Amino acid sequence: MKNNFISLFICFLLSFVEVIGQQIVVEPYLQNATPNSIHVMWETSEGGDCKILWDTTEALSNQTERVFSIVNERPSQIHRVQLNKLSPSTKYYYKVITGNTESNIYHFTTPPLPKEEKDFQLIALSDMQRDDDHPDKFKEIVEEGVIAYLQKKNNTEDLSKDLGFVIIPGDLTNDGTKYPDWTNDFFRQSKKLFPYVPVYPVLGNHEKNSDFYFNYFHLPDNGTPGFMEHWYYKDYGNVRIIGLNSNDNYRIQEQLDWLAKVLEDAGQNNDIDFVFAQLHHPHKSELWIDGERDYTGEIIFEMERFSTKTGKPSIHFYGHTHGYSRGQSKNHMHLWVNVATAGGRIDGWGEYAQTNYDEFSVSHSDYGFVLMEVTAGDKPKFKLTRISRGDVTNPKDNEVTDIVEVKRYNTLPETPTCISPIEEAKVAINDVILKASEFKSPDNSEHGATQWQVARTYNFANPDIDIWKNHEDWYGNKDLNRGINLTQQAITSLKENTTYYWRVRYRTKGLAWSAWSKPQKFVID
Repeated sequence: MKNNFISLFICFLLSFVEVIGQQIVVEPYLQNATPNSIHVMWETSEGGDCKILWDTTEALSNQTERVFSIVNERPSQIHRVQLNKLSPSTKYYYKVITGNTESNIYHFTTPPLPKEEKDFQLIALSDMQRDDDHPDKFKEIVEEGVIAYLQKKNNTEDLSKDLGFVIIPGDLTNDGTKYPDWTNDFFRQSKKLFPYVPVYPVLGNHEKNSDFYFNYFHLPDNGTPGFMEHWYYKDYGNVRIIGLNSNDNYRIQEQLDWLAKVLEDAGQNNDIDFVFAQLHHPHKSELWIDGERDYTGEIIFEMERFSTKTGKPSIHFYGHTHGYSRGQSKNHMHLWVNVATAGGRIDGWGEYAQTNYDEFSVSHSDYGFVLMEVTAGDKPKFKLTRISRGDVTNPKDNEVTDIVEVKRYNTLPETPTCISPIEEAKVAINDVILKASEFKSPDNSEHGATQWQVARTYNFANPDIDIWKNHEDWYGNKDLNRGINLTQQAITSLKENTTYYWRVRYRTKGLAWSAWSKPQKFVID
């Protein structure tokens, strides 16, 4: 009798240890969603039988057991299940079970069909790699930043209701080869967000091309064969999201060739109004020149060519430099947007070699994230909003520091008129001030930029002066263009006894240029 009691106790103890020993290391998170399917992933401390319960209510009457599992950091395992035959734009509840361990009940909303013409939001944030002085900064950005801001703005606690997905242009971890950097620094700090909305990252330099990255994410497999998940694209509503790899060894022609084909397809796809690309490295960086990469310039060239050819505005989101920047191409409806930093140590003004580029209107050395609000239908547009968390010495509680709105179909501003000098006026070399007519726009758009050109030939093939000024220029904590008059411009560096032609054009804040004015002639006396 005593031996039987001991045997029963031992069995009970072993069962108890088994239950306690099996833990969810990474809470469920969402990947690669379509209107009719989604992938749910999670990680447990050990292997075991897995299943997912799901339904349109918390009754969770459906069960799926077709789970793919891989060993990650022995003996832990990452599990992935694809839910199929879902309905578009529908809210689903789910929980995962591995052995005797189960998660909380979460929910997600499937993407809409393009024909629904449904508005949506997305979040872009980057470089949440751990800063040892502020190791939980990413958690703050997620919970007090993204979640708090959206719940207040959308007047709902349901993150999946209006938020379609999150993109991350690299540096998810400080060292992608270290297991705790993923479990503790990335997934633990984002566990209140990614069970509800899909996340689409790309590789930064800190991921170090590690197996952990490819184990943890199940991204679209539509990249170049042999480079799957290094680059990919995903369509959501009227937007195509393109993920790219700007790291060493992947700055190759194969990726550019693939990008050109994906952009060509997006141009021919009537459901697509906008293309948003994401990659890690900047082409130009006001806060950190050493972080610049020429290869990103080749990406920008392809994006600019696409937007000009098709009339579909585009953006490339990036990180690497730990601060926010927003710029725009001079001749194309294309935005340059650095969405960092969501945790990495801020790059401060004066800390590195820095410069003020013409392309950029705003650069801030701060923590924060970007909200994109995309409008579908007959008048598609997107609105970009930068939400700042400030810095260590000057924290901010989700302060809006930048807004820009871009339309697919623009009403061009009126063509400006040259006011003076005109009609071969003679002007003293030190008194050349070009003056143009008032900015006017039929749809009440605001004056965003002006471009002035001065040349010795009427066709302006090789202008002597080419000045492009935006209505704002936030650099070094100051707006250097504050109070600027975009309808007049002083000109220097001209030659005496020389005849010149000049012309001007105006741009809206939404990137629409007017036609050039009729050129006027003047003579330097």
